Amino acid sequence: MIWAFVEYKGAQFYVKENENLIVPLTKGKAGEKIEIDKVIMIKKDGEIKIGTPYIEGAKVEAEIIEHIKLPKIIVFKYKPKKNYRRKKGHRQKATKIKILKIEI
Repeated sequence: MIWAFVEYKGAQFYVKENENLIVPLTKGKAGEKIEIDKVIMIKKDGEIKIGTPYIEGAKVEAEIIEHIKLPKIIVFKYKPKKNYRRKKGHRQKATKIKILKIEI
């Protein structure tokens, strides 16, 4: 079994082949393929390869499944004894992808 740590859009993710992953919003339509070339670490058949900072020639191929909205985040500001309360919230947009292949 192959798995890897990749960096994508400023965040690091643990990925395995044929698994779904939620990443920050990515341009593209459903069905389009994307390539992640910032691979930090790969484990294949018990052998671990670590990059400095990335592994040269390694890449992860993925396919966009859909664009989604994450659950609502509530921002509540409050100051005691001053009758100051502000409630706001938003839903972050994200992209659901499927990891197709991890290449070394």
